[in-house]
Amino acid sequence: MHLLVDISAHGFGHLAQTAPVLDALASLLPTLRLTVRSALPRQQLARRIGAAFEHVPEARDFGFVMHNAVDIDLAASAQRYREFHADWAQRVAAEAAWLRRHRVDALLSNVAYLPLAAAAEVDIPAAGLCSLNWADLFAHYFGAEPWAGQIHAQMLAAYNAGHVFLRVAPGLPMADLRHRHDIAPIAMLGRRDRAHVARLLGLKEDERWILLAMGGMEFRLAVEEWAQTPGLNWLVPGDWKIRRDDVRSFDLPGLDFSDLLASVDAVVTKPGYGTFVEAACSDIPILYLQRDDWPETRHLAAWLGTHARAGMLPRERLLAGDFIGDLERLWRTPAPAVPLAGGADEAARWLVAAFGLA
Repeated sequence: MHLLVDISAHGFGHLAQTAPVLDALASLLPTLRLTVRSALPRQQLARRIGAAFEHVPEARDFGFVMHNAVDIDLAASAQRYREFHADWAQRVAAEAAWLRRHRVDALLSNVAYLPLAAAAEVDIPAAGLCSLNWADLFAHYFGAEPWAGQIHAQMLAAYNAGHVFLRVAPGLPMADLRHRHDIAPIAMLGRRDRAHVARLLGLKEDERWILLAMGGMEFRLAVEEWAQTPGLNWLVPGDWKIRRDDVRSFDLPGLDFSDLLASVDAVVTKPGYGTFVEAACSDIPILYLQRDDWPETRHLAAWLGTHARAGMLPRERLLAGDFIGDLERLWRTPAPAVPLAGGADEAARWLVAAFGLA
């Protein structure tokens, strides 16, 4: 069986959700032929996906045009959607031809909708998987625009064309998706090994390590301008190029991000599925950037309120590094029961059934 998996490159959360499902599927179906179509680099995909796969470095969605990790370019995004749907029927036909040409037997999408529409045209079993969908987000930002109605209808029809849409908790409600099925959270949990991380990064195990992870998109924090706090260290992406004795780059060979996340004392991030859920399931305190305009935020935040030690930061305080007191409060807060992340196995079983392989 040849399974095509579309993984959005709009941040790393789509990969974080999909990779554990693919590994669970591969264990159930050892002869599965897996093709991953994504604009994410193969190296990035291979860090998460343990199963063997072929890579097609293409994208079938763009999500939104971004100024940075949190600020949407609404004008450019609106133009992209109008262009994308201007010849919708022809676009679906071309995608259907692509699926036939590559002899795809089944399709899983996180979370492009074009492939789902095309799969229905050629009678290929298809499923969606995500904590969000572009139709709901499009309606949030553009639903009142006079040009948006037909586009939104085409998006919804595409999502509803699939056999099932596996709504990963926590996520948007998705009331308009007819074949929605709710599944448990998905997380790739790392191994807590502070001794190993300390050796790789030149850190002291008895000091505090704070991971700054903004979800795979550009949002540089000027850590070099922040006041230093004795006994506290910042772990940052290598491309920030910060040289200070309390700062370390975490982009090192041999350092798995999930293991790093499980080993730190706290993570500071933007609202996003992957880091939120993996940190909560590893009992790592979370401070996250206030992002009221993003519809997913309140659903993720509500889940964190029950399952994690977490707090929200206004942008001005994050940019200034003015949140050490917030971290201290989180460290003093009793930890809730660690949530279970059984969604990958649950999704794999549903997909086997949906694709007629049970």
